[in-house]
Amino acid sequence: MIRRGIAALLRKPLYWLLLAIPAAIVLDVLEAPALWGLAASAVAMVPLAGMVGEATESLAAQTGPRLGGLLNATLGNAAELIITIVAIREGLLELVKASITGSILGNLLFVLGASMLAGGLRNGIQSFDRKKALSDGIMLVLAVTALAIPSLFSQTQGGIVEALQVEILSLGVAALMMVLYILGLVMSLRNQGSLLSRPSAEPIVHAKAWPLSVSIAVLTVATVGLVWMSEILVSRVGPVVAELGISEFFLGVILVPIVGNVAEHLVAVTVAHKNQMGLSFEIAVGSSMQIALFVAPALVIRRRSQGHPLTLVFNSFELIALVGGVMIAALASADGESNWLEGAELVALYLMLALAFFFLPS
Repeated sequence: MIRRGIAALLRKPLYWLLLAIPAAIVLDVLEAPALWGLAASAVAMVPLAGMVGEATESLAAQTGPRLGGLLNATLGNAAELIITIVAIREGLLELVKASITGSILGNLLFVLGASMLAGGLRNGIQSFDRKKALSDGIMLVLAVTALAIPSLFSQTQGGIVEALQVEILSLGVAALMMVLYILGLVMSLRNQGSLLSRPSAEPIVHAKAWPLSVSIAVLTVATVGLVWMSEILVSRVGPVVAELGISEFFLGVILVPIVGNVAEHLVAVTVAHKNQMGLSFEIAVGSSMQIALFVAPALVIRRRSQGHPLTLVFNSFELIALVGGVMIAALASADGESNWLEGAELVALYLMLALAFFFLPS
């Protein structure tokens, strides 16, 4: 049974990239140039993240809509969480904070924009739940405002603020954001389709759910693989930054969100192309809210438990990009309709920001 599940996986072109796993291991053992190891491990993480997502979808399909929604909400960003935890252990805190910014902007601008563009070109004007779009927009604005509070506080009085005060404020904000996330999950369990619910795309994208044993086995193996590849990827970040002059900040904003969520991104664009823009919208926006309300606070709290604080202090350009990106995405979806031009505008804005992030010093 497990063999049939693995065989089904390997029939999909995305999972042919699993061949990059032995390549990454060999390059790591041979201590090959850092860029080669970084590239191989990043490519290997794409199908592994896809396996985690597909196994989660399969488990969700077998556990009912309420528990399934909870599973999707909890494990929706598991791959990126694993990468950032490994990066934190190695002391790459700027990479971690940049990945939070990149994930939120990537989902709201690039993924949502690409979905609107692909769906609009094929289906014309597409519609989705306007009320949910408004409530999600409010939650996103609240989440980004919360993320900005420690940064704005640290810049008061000419930046003369004690580090301990900023750390305590970050912990307090993180704790309250986690409370909001839990309250959102409770509401989602009571009312399907409410805040933070992550509907399964399995009926549209996949033929049928795997057996329970296959789902658990694939999830376990893929998670172990992600941890292993994350170790290799993170260990190569420093040498690549030194050799190529690419900032650690840029790698965090662009690379980590892509390798951790590319499979989910492809699903969002696919379902929009199949005229399911509502589901695509929920995938993109739901992932952003998970990053802001769950992943970021969890990293702050976990890092503090190790005795080395991770504060929610972002640079000014990051804050402007986050606030601007959230506001533009909220305005574009406020009417409950989308078209290809709106999608092109969101993608163009993301590319502009990516270019600016490339030249922004660490």
